[in-house]
Amino acid sequence: MDNEKKLIILVDDNPANLRIGKIVLSDHFTVATAPSAEKMFYLLKDIHPCIILLDVDMPVMDGYQAIEILKSKSDTKDIPVIFLTGMAGEQSKEKGYVLGAVDYIIKPFEPEKLIECINKYC
Repeated sequence: MDNEKKLIILVDDNPANLRIGKIVLSDHFTVATAPSAEKMFYLLKDIHPCIILLDVDMPVMDGYQAIEILKSKSDTKDIPVIFLTGMAGEQSKEKGYVLGAVDYIIKPFEPEKLIECINKYC
């Protein structure tokens, strides 16, 4: 069995969400956190995660704008993106899928289901 943990990036502007996400996921994955989409793009210069967990509602650049940029670049277009957000409306969910997300999970999330979902794409 491979003991090396897969690398994921968790992007959320709420520091508490980043802490909780890292605690929940770090037993299973190596978790890099970014408090904004801009910081995520900075991280992506040096690392290539197997998946990105992306919040939708963030200042300056929201998750929808971020995924559009990710999917337009040759070096990041194939990284799966799961929206992990409090935006529960069907229109928000549909927009996420249309823009290229592989899944859309509403916060608060069940840790086991999130880990299962990540493992499906990563």
